[in-house]
Amino acid sequence: MKVKRIVANVATQEINAAKRFYGDVLGLDVLMDQGWIATYGADEAARVQISFMTEGGSGTPVPDLSIEVDDVDTALDAMQRAGFEAEYGPADEPWGVRRFFVRDPFGKLVNILQHL
Repeated sequence: MKVKRIVANVATQEINAAKRFYGDVLGLDVLMDQGWIATYGADEAARVQISFMTEGGSGTPVPDLSIEVDDVDTALDAMQRAGFEAEYGPADEPWGVRRFFVRDPFGKLVNILQHL
């Protein structure tokens, strides 16, 4: 048996609120929309990963999601222009990532990162 995909599920009654944060700002495409579920993603090949943490690193809280981007500073600028303020960072971490934390419309703490 081989795991092919891991999907993060976020409970909400406001599915359309995902469009601005995940679609407009992060540029993810709507892969499926059944009314009761909307799935966002990209054509990029992604590795299957799941992390278990006692903290978020550098004394931060454990984020609900981590999203790797190719340019973290551009992502931060886009988030701020859309009205989403960073709760942590941007920071260059000793383990080789530049990142910031931001809350999505559902209150989930999202770690936006770039490997340096």
